[in-house]
Amino acid sequence: MKFNSQKSSTRQTENHEGAKAFVMNPEMQLYTAVVTWSLNDTFYEKNDERLNRVRTLITTCDPLFVARLAVYARHKMYMRSAPLVLLTELARIHSGDNLIARTTEKVIARADEITELLACYQLLNERTGLKKLNRLSKQLQKGLSAAFNRFDEYQFSKYNRSGEVKLRDALFLVHPKAKDEAQQMLFNKMAENRLETAYTWETELSALGQNDFENEFARAEAFKSKWEELIDSNKVGYMAMLRNLRNILQAGVSYGHLQKVCEIISSAEKVAKAKQFPFRYLAAYRELQTGIQVTAPHFSEKIRSLLFGNAGYTGDLLEALEKAAAHSAASMAGFDQHTRVLLACDVSGSMQMPVSPKSKIQLFDIGLMLAMLLRSRSKNVVVGMFGDKWKTITVPKNNILANVQEFYKRTGEVGYATNGYLVIKDLLERKVIMDKVMLFTDCQLWNSSGSPEHIHALWIRYKREIAPDAKLYLFDLRGYGQSPLQLVQHDVYLLAGWSDKIFDILNALEKGRTALQEINSIML
Repeated sequence: MKFNSQKSSTRQTENHEGAKAFVMNPEMQLYTAVVTWSLNDTFYEKNDERLNRVRTLITTCDPLFVARLAVYARHKMYMRSAPLVLLTELARIHSGDNLIARTTEKVIARADEITELLACYQLLNERTGLKKLNRLSKQLQKGLSAAFNRFDEYQFSKYNRSGEVKLRDALFLVHPKAKDEAQQMLFNKMAENRLETAYTWETELSALGQNDFENEFARAEAFKSKWEELIDSNKVGYMAMLRNLRNILQAGVSYGHLQKVCEIISSAEKVAKAKQFPFRYLAAYRELQTGIQVTAPHFSEKIRSLLFGNAGYTGDLLEALEKAAAHSAASMAGFDQHTRVLLACDVSGSMQMPVSPKSKIQLFDIGLMLAMLLRSRSKNVVVGMFGDKWKTITVPKNNILANVQEFYKRTGEVGYATNGYLVIKDLLERKVIMDKVMLFTDCQLWNSSGSPEHIHALWIRYKREIAPDAKLYLFDLRGYGQSPLQLVQHDVYLLAGWSDKIFDILNALEKGRTALQEINSIML
């Protein structure tokens, strides 16, 4: 099968820094481009450039692989937008069977993704207006029809929002066949704009914000009570709670309610179900660490006591987040005390860019977070970071988020180039034997010193002279399409993505399988 190899070709190219690199095959390029794509500009590539690259790659890959990649990206990598782009583009070029319908049904996991897919289809096919959307791919229509049958009134109501394409528009475009009388009644309500407003934390707080209050104290008390009611109702989703920890703390809710929040956040079962990117825990951790503003002279003493009296409880929430991060790594295999592991994090300038315009998380944070998750599951580990220099840093095993913060504070110590070759050069010079060497990087490695030393040649030397059984793993966090080393040869492997599920690919590689084989095992 063409998917059984992840080899790069022997053809050399140059990366974005002008350094020697190797061309990956189209399937590997598409995989890495998709699972590291936030639909925003990156350091070296504008979003439109990546979209065009993805479109071209789709035409060169087997349609079945593209379909499986869409499902993999949605359900394994927790991505929402990129799988819809894959579906839309695949529907443009593929026909003659029900592959698009089957893939669409599997990719759509939330009610709002029905309208998101239609909006994506409209945008990428340059169709404006709902009348032109009536020329919808028949197989896409069949897949969306099946997706309509999976959601109840609450799920539809929760995502019944204004937008370019509304749920009511989608209903008329797709014409889903109701599975029973109850669902037909639901479709009728949707058609007649009679869906009830769902009880969600957003609608409740929004409604409360429209009220007139006698004074600031009454307003603060109302929001405190509302947050406590929402926490008790269990209607605040896990991600919403994660993003609102500081707001909840600052609302002045009771200690009992904060304890309930901690229990939810740190629950192993809820962490598993929530399927959050690991960096979400880091974002919440940092938000809490910024502290609650306690100097508010324009507020009365009563209001200050209500709004800022919970600052001392911050430690409980930080501890809950550490537990949650640990639970997110619980399914990872890790390595035992006999396996010598080196984790090297790229903190160069190209890695110090937000993953999206509104995010405070930078790309190197993702690498640090993934490295610390793996460090927590392994016994014999050395961890470090590289820029102009390569430096190892000793950190405790279990404090995942605190360890990331320690590295974050010290990134300037190594400079901002991308001298990943120094990691291997150091092992060579000190004759250190490692079983696994792992680089978390955007793969745009180069040598800023001007010397001819390159990581590819150094790794071959290291294998020949020091550690013949060593393996090198490149965790590609940006998917630009080139590898700094030739893959598979000399035990060099590449895997990509921002989710903790990236370690499932690592486990597969350890068992002799490849990233592409894992994707190709997805059932449609």
